[in-house]
Amino acid sequence: MAMIDVRGVEIRAGVLSRPEQEAMLRDVLAVQAAAPPFHPVTRWGKAMSVAMTSAGRFGWVSDRRGYRYEPRHPSGVPWPPIPDSVLAVWRAVAPGMREPECCLVNLYRAGARMGLHQDRDEADLSQPVVSISLGDEALFRVGNLERGGTTESVWLRSGDVAVIGGAARLIHHGIDRVRDGSSDLIPSGGRINLTLRVVT
Repeated sequence: MAMIDVRGVEIRAGVLSRPEQEAMLRDVLAVQAAAPPFHPVTRWGKAMSVAMTSAGRFGWVSDRRGYRYEPRHPSGVPWPPIPDSVLAVWRAVAPGMREPECCLVNLYRAGARMGLHQDRDEADLSQPVVSISLGDEALFRVGNLERGGTTESVWLRSGDVAVIGGAARLIHHGIDRVRDGSSDLIPSGGRINLTLRVVT
């Protein structure tokens, strides 16, 4: 398993084998069946291009009231539990950390992207954010702790894991684009990104 450092973000290539990716995808599809993906709306009323759902004690939502964690899906149902296959990755790459309370599931279809942002809605910033890539390759951009300045980019492939923690915990990062059709893992195409966080 190769590991590269991009401005303090650890990119661990090939953490998951193809059979492990397929098993995790089955678990994630079960999460989506219980809590269907939706397109959050920003504070300014614009729908995000990425569809989202969550698993765990909390889920991340956004609407005109702002960004926040909630204990229930917008439909009112509780979020399903985080699958064991996903928790196993957290325990492997973030040993000694608290168990994650949220697994945000981001679904990227054609043209979807995620602008540079910080993950800062969590109460304990000593805990990392762990990101798992499934499906199509994505161009991951890493910036700085402050907005602006130069950036670096790296392609994330299915089975890769990124760990955003330590001095890089509040670094700006995002997805510029997805390489459509670069993976046949997801039958309907696209990319699924799972981000694990400790919320409280």
